Amino acid sequence: MYAVIRVRGRTGIKKNIADNLNMLNLTRISHATVIPETPSYDGMLQKGKDYITWGEISEDTLKELISVRGRLPGDKRVTDEYVKENTDYDSVDALATAIFNQETTMKDAGLKPIFRLNPPRKGYEGTKKPYTEGGSLGYRSENINELIEKMI
Repeated sequence: MYAVIRVRGRTGIKKNIADNLNMLNLTRISHATVIPETPSYDGMLQKGKDYITWGEISEDTLKELISVRGRLPGDKRVTDEYVKENTDYDSVDALATAIFNQETTMKDAGLKPIFRLNPPRKGYEGTKKPYTEGGSLGYRSENINELIEKMI
Protein backbone atom coordinates (compact mmCIF):
# COMPACT_ATOMS: atom_id res chain seq x y z
CA MET A 1 0.00 0.00 0.00
CA TYR A 2 1.10 3.52 -0.77
CA ALA A 3 0.58 6.55 1.44
CA VAL A 4 0.27 9.69 -0.68
CA ILE A 5 0.59 13.23 0.73
CA ARG A 6 -0.03 16.50 -1.09
CA VAL A 7 2.88 18.89 -0.58
CA ARG A 8 2.15 21.82 -2.91
CA GLY A 9 -0.90 24.05 -3.25
CA ARG A 10 -3.56 24.73 -5.87
CA THR A 11 -2.37 27.88 -7.61
CA GLY A 12 -0.80 27.68 -11.06
CA ILE A 13 -1.61 24.00 -11.54
CA LYS A 14 -2.71 22.60 -14.93
CA LYS A 15 -6.30 21.40 -15.10
CA ASN A 16 -5.47 17.79 -16.00
CA ILE A 17 -3.08 17.50 -13.05
CA ALA A 18 -5.62 19.14 -10.72
CA ASP A 19 -8.24 16.62 -11.89
CA ASN A 20 -5.77 13.80 -11.28
CA LEU A 21 -5.12 14.98 -7.70
CA ASN A 22 -8.87 15.33 -7.10
CA MET A 23 -9.33 11.70 -8.20
CA LEU A 24 -6.73 10.78 -5.58
CA ASN A 25 -8.78 12.79 -2.99
CA LEU A 26 -5.86 15.18 -2.49
CA THR A 27 -7.53 18.59 -2.67
CA ARG A 28 -5.42 20.54 -0.16
CA ILE A 29 -1.91 20.75 1.24
CA SER A 30 -1.13 18.16 3.95
CA HIS A 31 -4.00 15.88 2.95
CA ALA A 32 -3.03 12.23 2.80
CA THR A 33 -4.65 9.11 1.39
CA VAL A 34 -3.86 5.41 1.26
CA ILE A 35 -4.06 3.58 -2.07
CA PRO A 36 -3.18 0.08 -3.32
CA GLU A 37 -0.14 -0.53 -5.51
CA THR A 38 -1.64 -0.99 -8.98
CA PRO A 39 -0.41 0.09 -12.44
CA SER A 40 -3.24 2.60 -12.87
CA TYR A 41 -2.43 4.28 -9.55
CA ASP A 42 1.27 4.24 -10.44
CA GLY A 43 0.45 6.28 -13.56
CA MET A 44 -1.59 8.73 -11.52
CA LEU A 45 1.27 9.15 -9.05
CA GLN A 46 3.74 9.82 -11.85
CA LYS A 47 1.42 12.44 -13.34
CA GLY A 48 1.17 14.31 -10.03
CA LYS A 49 4.78 13.84 -8.95
CA ASP A 50 5.47 17.60 -8.90
CA TYR A 51 2.78 18.16 -6.24
CA ILE A 52 2.80 15.02 -4.08
CA THR A 53 5.06 12.62 -2.25
CA TRP A 54 4.42 8.92 -1.72
CA GLY A 55 5.92 5.69 -0.46
CA GLU A 56 5.14 2.31 1.09
CA ILE A 57 3.35 2.72 4.41
CA SER A 58 4.03 0.32 7.26
CA GLU A 59 1.23 -1.45 9.10
CA ASP A 60 2.05 0.27 12.41
CA THR A 61 1.97 3.71 10.82
CA LEU A 62 -1.36 2.92 9.16
CA LYS A 63 -2.82 1.82 12.51
CA GLU A 64 -1.71 5.06 14.15
CA LEU A 65 -2.93 7.14 11.21
CA ILE A 66 -6.42 5.62 11.30
CA SER A 67 -6.76 5.76 15.08
CA VAL A 68 -5.50 9.36 15.42
CA ARG A 69 -6.53 11.04 12.14
CA GLY A 70 -9.21 8.74 10.70
CA ARG A 71 -12.65 10.35 10.49
CA LEU A 72 -16.22 9.25 9.92
CA PRO A 73 -18.80 11.28 7.99
CA GLY A 74 -19.79 14.22 10.17
CA ASP A 75 -16.15 14.63 11.23
CA LYS A 76 -16.44 12.14 14.08
CA ARG A 77 -13.47 10.14 15.34
CA VAL A 78 -13.12 6.44 14.57
CA THR A 79 -13.76 4.45 17.76
CA ASP A 80 -13.70 0.77 18.65
CA GLU A 81 -17.46 0.94 19.35
CA TYR A 82 -18.20 2.23 15.84
CA VAL A 83 -15.97 -0.43 14.28
CA LYS A 84 -17.67 -3.24 16.28
CA GLU A 85 -21.18 -2.06 15.37
CA ASN A 86 -20.68 -1.28 11.68
CA THR A 87 -17.98 -3.66 10.41
CA ASP A 88 -16.88 -7.26 10.84
CA TYR A 89 -13.86 -6.24 12.92
CA ASP A 90 -13.45 -5.92 16.69
CA SER A 91 -11.18 -2.88 16.95
CA VAL A 92 -9.59 -0.06 15.02
CA ASP A 93 -6.30 -2.00 14.93
CA ALA A 94 -8.01 -5.03 13.36
CA LEU A 95 -9.67 -2.77 10.79
CA ALA A 96 -6.32 -1.10 9.98
CA THR A 97 -4.72 -4.53 9.51
CA ALA A 98 -7.53 -5.55 7.15
CA ILE A 99 -7.11 -2.34 5.13
CA PHE A 100 -3.34 -2.90 5.00
CA ASN A 101 -3.86 -6.46 3.73
CA GLN A 102 -6.43 -5.15 1.22
CA GLU A 103 -9.24 -7.28 2.64
CA THR A 104 -11.43 -4.16 2.86
CA THR A 105 -11.26 -0.50 1.91
CA MET A 106 -11.76 2.75 3.79
CA LYS A 107 -14.99 3.33 1.87
CA ASP A 108 -16.36 -0.13 2.71
CA ALA A 109 -15.62 0.49 6.40
CA GLY A 110 -17.49 3.81 6.30
CA LEU A 111 -14.41 5.99 6.81
CA LYS A 112 -13.52 9.14 4.93
CA PRO A 113 -10.88 8.41 2.27
CA ILE A 114 -8.57 11.25 3.34
CA PHE A 115 -6.55 12.13 6.41
CA ARG A 116 -6.13 15.81 7.29
CA LEU A 117 -2.63 16.13 8.70
CA ASN A 118 -0.67 18.96 10.29
CA PRO A 119 2.31 20.39 8.42
CA PRO A 120 5.41 18.40 9.41
CA ARG A 121 7.37 19.46 12.48
CA LYS A 122 10.59 21.19 11.36
CA GLY A 123 8.93 21.76 7.95
CA TYR A 124 9.24 20.17 4.55
CA GLU A 125 12.76 19.81 3.19
CA GLY A 126 11.74 21.89 0.15
CA THR A 127 8.66 21.90 -2.02
CA LYS A 128 10.25 22.39 -5.43
CA LYS A 129 12.83 19.60 -5.62
CA PRO A 130 12.39 15.83 -5.77
CA TYR A 131 13.20 13.74 -2.72
CA THR A 132 16.32 12.35 -4.39
CA GLU A 133 17.75 15.90 -4.60
CA GLY A 134 16.97 16.86 -1.02
CA GLY A 135 13.40 18.09 -1.47
CA SER A 136 10.00 16.71 -0.53
CA LEU A 137 8.42 15.73 -3.85
CA GLY A 138 8.09 12.35 -5.52
CA TYR A 139 8.74 8.79 -4.42
CA ARG A 140 10.39 8.29 -1.03
CA SER A 141 9.88 4.53 -0.38
CA GLU A 142 9.92 3.60 3.35
CA ASN A 143 10.82 7.15 4.42
CA ILE A 144 7.16 8.18 4.04
CA ASN A 145 6.59 6.68 7.51
CA GLU A 146 8.95 9.23 9.08
CA LEU A 147 7.14 12.10 7.34
CA ILE A 148 3.75 10.83 8.50
CA GLU A 149 5.04 10.55 12.09
CA LYS A 150 6.08 14.22 11.90
CA MET A 151 2.65 15.19 10.60
CA ILE A 152 0.42 13.27 13.03
